[in-house]
Amino acid sequence: MSSPPPTLTYAGCLHGARLMLPVLPGLVVYATAFGAAAAGRGLSFGEGVAMSGIVYAGASQMVSLELWRGGWTPLAVLTVALVTATVNARLVLMGAAIQPWLRGAPRLSLVFGLFFMVDAAWLIASRYRDDGGRDIGVLFGAGMVSWIVWVAATIPGLLAGSLVVEPARFGLDLVMPVFFAAMAVPLWRGARVSGLPWATAGIVAALFAALVPGYVFIVAGAVAGAVVAGLSGGEPSRG
Repeated sequence: MSSPPPTLTYAGCLHGARLMLPVLPGLVVYATAFGAAAAGRGLSFGEGVAMSGIVYAGASQMVSLELWRGGWTPLAVLTVALVTATVNARLVLMGAAIQPWLRGAPRLSLVFGLFFMVDAAWLIASRYRDDGGRDIGVLFGAGMVSWIVWVAATIPGLLAGSLVVEPARFGLDLVMPVFFAAMAVPLWRGARVSGLPWATAGIVAALFAALVPGYVFIVAGAVAGAVVAGLSGGEPSRG
């Protein structure tokens, strides 16, 4: 028998927003750093805010700034697009992992809500689902409040201009990786189930980062870990 369709409630959205609150201080710092870096690259106020609002992907936005050019050619645009797609390719795997939980939800709500799915919201929703939660409003609420704060926090960075053009100099580039590591701990299922895929993903990503230029290591590590997890016969997904 198939599982009942998930629920989507306003209370669930509020719950997701509350679960996102501990993440917001780091998000504010990271978004402000992006805004300052964007201003340093010559983006106008409107361009910087629009980039945060439409792209809405911190890592991709930072990477895109590294490739930003004063004069654009079709090749330059294609390069930025491909790099952004590569960095964000992990969302394909994240979407596949959470798909059984979303099955049966209204299509329009999925199209709208999944726009707001980022790493932090996905991790929060995954933990909530593993605890037996069925309200997908948690995913959407966490993502939406993250989007609002991300766009808003970009503004002071843009206004500050070149004050923080090198986030790594102040350790700001570690904000999101540290958060991801902390959030991933409760997802650990024990060495037998989780150890091999996690180790495989890390080793493959490190090798690709050392041997292959660009950002292919992100996709390579994720795919390798997913393949090993599937072959090792880990816990079946709920749904």
